[in-house]
Amino acid sequence: MLLIPRLKRMFRSEEMAKNLRWHATNKSTDLKLRHPVDSVTWDQMSHKYPSFAAEERNIRLGLSTDGFNPIDMKNSQYSCLPVLLVNYNLPPHLCMKKENIMLTLLIPGPHQPGNNIDIYLEPLIDDLNHLWSEGESTYDALIKSVFTLKAMLLWTISDFPAYGNLVGCKVKGKMGCPLCGKHTDSMWLKFGRKHVYMHHRKGLPPSHRYRVKKAWFDGHTKHGRKSRILSGHDISHLL
Repeated sequence: MLLIPRLKRMFRSEEMAKNLRWHATNKSTDLKLRHPVDSVTWDQMSHKYPSFAAEERNIRLGLSTDGFNPIDMKNSQYSCLPVLLVNYNLPPHLCMKKENIMLTLLIPGPHQPGNNIDIYLEPLIDDLNHLWSEGESTYDALIKSVFTLKAMLLWTISDFPAYGNLVGCKVKGKMGCPLCGKHTDSMWLKFGRKHVYMHHRKGLPPSHRYRVKKAWFDGHTKHGRKSRILSGHDISHLL
């Protein structure tokens, strides 16, 4: 399904056009997270791009993808991969309803596309880039006028293997943490023949008693600090 015509068509309905403004006046005031509008990411993006946030009709999206077997046979390895977009402008009782989740791509099997998923995503990425940089002239049925509709992709939602294919980063092996990168604390199990990640105590406060509990963990005290989360610029430089 084409993304831009779908979004423009939503504003043709007065009721839907009103619901698409819900986020602007229903932010939580008690610091509890009831909707993505209450999240830190939403506020950060509004602060970073004030001109985008100033137009309450601009759309904020989440992208989710994962492969599944549509054939109800355990001996079949057929796998197709849907790419879904969720519209977070809508109130919580509407944004996750199936009629409001947009199926933008359905990549057929018999195998998952793996790292070649970026080829299939090119038309969707072009639409998202257009909606972000230029926008699309859209008629608003609620106020009977035309405005320039823009959209941003807030985040992606997927399991770890799909995340690795979608973002193009390592999610297994010695450097299996996409945030820590080369600073990932991994351990090779000689007899299990795989990497495991055991050094989570470094994220505790410096004085936490678990840091010195040798017998409870791997026989060592832990005095290190957790790594800084890599920025987009750092990740781009490493790649």
